[in-house]
Amino acid sequence: MRVGIAGGGPAGLTFAWRARRLDPTIDVRIVERDRADATYGWGVVFSDTALSFVRDVAPELHAAITAGQIRHESMRIVHRGTEVMLPNNAFLRMARIDLLRVLRRECERLGVAIEYGRRVEALDEFGDCDLVVVADGANSAIRTRLAAHFDPTLDVRPNWLAWYGTTQAFDPLSLVFRPCADGLLIAHAYRYSPTHSTFLVECDPSTYAAAGFDRMDADASLRYCERVFAEDLAGHPLLSNRSDWFRYTIVSNRRWSWGRVVLLGNALRTGHPSVGSGTRLAMQDAIALHQAVAESPGDMPRALAAFERRRRPGSDTLQAAAVRSTRWYETVRERLDLDPVSFAVDYLTRTGHVTHEDIRARDPALAAAFDALHPPAGEPRP
Repeated sequence: MRVGIAGGGPAGLTFAWRARRLDPTIDVRIVERDRADATYGWGVVFSDTALSFVRDVAPELHAAITAGQIRHESMRIVHRGTEVMLPNNAFLRMARIDLLRVLRRECERLGVAIEYGRRVEALDEFGDCDLVVVADGANSAIRTRLAAHFDPTLDVRPNWLAWYGTTQAFDPLSLVFRPCADGLLIAHAYRYSPTHSTFLVECDPSTYAAAGFDRMDADASLRYCERVFAEDLAGHPLLSNRSDWFRYTIVSNRRWSWGRVVLLGNALRTGHPSVGSGTRLAMQDAIALHQAVAESPGDMPRALAAFERRRRPGSDTLQAAAVRSTRWYETVRERLDLDPVSFAVDYLTRTGHVTHEDIRARDPALAAAFDALHPPAGEPRP
């Protein structure tokens, strides 16, 4: 069996590793658009249980991925200059390039051929393959060419984001809301290595226009953000790595496969940075795809239909949560008059997956503080 993979991100690499690990006779070839030494991106974050699916099916890969990862047990929200700690929210973080290096090393050890520095534009590249995995990102060139078959929906969200790094150590995963003369800037920050943190800046269209980000060069935008978050950065600089402003596109597809061709990773559908589910979903889908293919190796349409049938319900649920989270950030100015405790609770319940009862079980102190501010009707505040 021959497999061609367009895209050497977590989705393509995880599928390639799993396929060769369980069947060394499979010929797997990956073509990746970036150079092998490219270091685009900063850190990735996983919730405490996000990688449990890897541990369950591939403990040796889980061990390789999590070796040296930074674990933190809490989050913090800064609103109105007040810090609210959110304990019992455990996260694992690592540099994105380190995750890719681990997956590449494990793939190459098993004999997966990886070609770097070339973008695949059409299926002709894999004409001799029994299976073609399209994992070339949210702006997938192949999916665009085959749009009539996959019927994608590209939902470009209104908020603007710029992905920076910094040498300031944000040990709790931090969400910082800073009003400024032109509106509001939001920072999503977390340390992912001993020396560096991710620092993703977000703003709504009104702030983006008022600040003039559309007229600034990359350096001027970076300096503006440094000034707004000066208190949080504590003298540390922001760092740029192709850190241009962009708007996030939530990708979905009516059909996941066509013949011997299947979408995977961000080419299939995206989550959103505010819920940190993209890499997790990509790797989960890769493992599920391999299982479906292994069960029906001689009938690719049947295998790919089984993959979609099994994965779509959970995928749709997580993507719906990502959309709700996105909308919360897009409308957050409506909540800026909330006190810090109520604001933090509103954040935790934004997707509908966390209830007030969940908060009481996870963080009794926060629940008590919220209840004191919002007593039942007819009861006085303490």
